[in-house]
Amino acid sequence: MSKRHPIISVTGSSGAGTSTVKHTFDQIFRREGITAATIEGDAFHRYDREAMKQAIADAAASGNHHFSHFSIEANILSELEAVFADYGETGGGRTRHYVHDDVQAECFDVPPGHFTDWEPLPAGTDLLFYEGLHGAVVTDDIDIARHADLKIGVVPVINLEWIQKMHRDKAKRGHSEEAITDTILRRMPDYIGVICPQFTQTDINFQRVPVVDTSNPFIARWIPTADESMVVIRFKNPRGIDFSYLTSMLHDSFMSRANSIVIPGGKLDLAMQLILTPMIMQLVERKKRSS
Repeated sequence: MSKRHPIISVTGSSGAGTSTVKHTFDQIFRREGITAATIEGDAFHRYDREAMKQAIADAAASGNHHFSHFSIEANILSELEAVFADYGETGGGRTRHYVHDDVQAECFDVPPGHFTDWEPLPAGTDLLFYEGLHGAVVTDDIDIARHADLKIGVVPVINLEWIQKMHRDKAKRGHSEEAITDTILRRMPDYIGVICPQFTQTDINFQRVPVVDTSNPFIARWIPTADESMVVIRFKNPRGIDFSYLTSMLHDSFMSRANSIVIPGGKLDLAMQLILTPMIMQLVERKKRSS
């Protein structure tokens, strides 16, 4: 953690909805005049697309049928931790982009499935914002969580997460249903061993729960809408959270535990604005006072 150079980390599985949460943060940054350096978790994958296919095949040949982007070994997480540490100390660091599709390829002038060159983070930013798979990882050798001042978990119930992933990967990435299902199965051990433990490290978790039938996510024709969902918001430390204010502002919300509030899904953006804006501004004010 750093008073002078704060770090916000949003972590969640593939298909969890971290990109939607990033949009809300972008709105807050723009409205409050905050300049953020941004890191995408995909930038710290170890392999490009073709090399990853080969790495998966090699792992399978050696008896490991669960190697995936969730795996610690498939990412350069020591490099990610070093960037977090560097930013916290100096406000510097470096990142790159992983190019997913033709639209991004035009933007970055790099073929899909490849990385852009490493480049330094912009100078003079107010904070660092990370969004990806491993923003709160803790292992025997790596402790990314300790560097982040505010850690957010995005955790839809797993059937909803799979539905969102199926629809995204088919519509935007052209993957077949069989290929997506194979990926989900291959990732499961690391989902349990790498992704889930991070949500005990996070300061706030946003968990969307559908109120329609998602019992077979592999045949779902539509993603449940926000109005067909509730969101459970859990605070690791509820001290200082004005739950009375939140329930008065977020109609039809209620407290389910002493550290949790349940809101209608359509109120998620408003809830994030109400909860996160003062936390972000507190980090920025602390930065100003320490400079």
